[in-house]
Amino acid sequence: MAEPAFLHETRASYDAVATEFAEQFTDELASKPFDRAVLAAFAELVVRDGNGPVADIGCGTGMVTAHLAGLGLDVFGVDLSPGLLALARRNHPGLRFEEGSMTALTLPEGGLAGITAWYSIIHVPDDLLPATFAGFRRALAPGGHLAMVFQVGDEPVVRTEAFGKSISLTFRRRRPEQVAAVLTDAGFELRAQLLREPEPYAGGTETTQQAYLMARRPPLDRPDA
Repeated sequence: MAEPAFLHETRASYDAVATEFAEQFTDELASKPFDRAVLAAFAELVVRDGNGPVADIGCGTGMVTAHLAGLGLDVFGVDLSPGLLALARRNHPGLRFEEGSMTALTLPEGGLAGITAWYSIIHVPDDLLPATFAGFRRALAPGGHLAMVFQVGDEPVVRTEAFGKSISLTFRRRRPEQVAAVLTDAGFELRAQLLREPEPYAGGTETTQQAYLMARRPPLDRPDA
């Protein structure tokens, strides 16, 4: 089966700007207290419930992966872009990083205590979001936790240039209630929502609100359900 065009375009785009992307966003978490707070809450829940393996899906250069490891989690990263993964492995040699797509995870069923998707569902088309979340649910053990963040909006944004290079990326902005409904339909229990206003970041100033969602696979859910 041919690879969907959006996967090819997303991989090629991030490979093209991997070095520049890493340089600009290396210390991004240092200026994002809300991100750190949500990640801390996520880590506390995972540790409380057994502290099993955690997958940082769409890990990029491993910034969030390394942060979670510093919070005591047994975490590894998964990303589509070999270019970003090469930098993640170089910058965080003590951590594990795997190449893969969140729309077709090959992780063992029910093997994870947690999943983070930090600004990584933003490139997934709307029609593939239900199956993507169903894949997250299958990979999580009953009671396993999910944390994600994404830009809020109603219309996608298409970018054809970044750092002076040609790319082809579609950023899909969504409403929190829309994403929450898809999570619920996929079998998740919604646990928390946070909506914050735009703030400055390494590349300028955000133009949209940012939404954080935390959910879990129901504790009594069967691994093969």
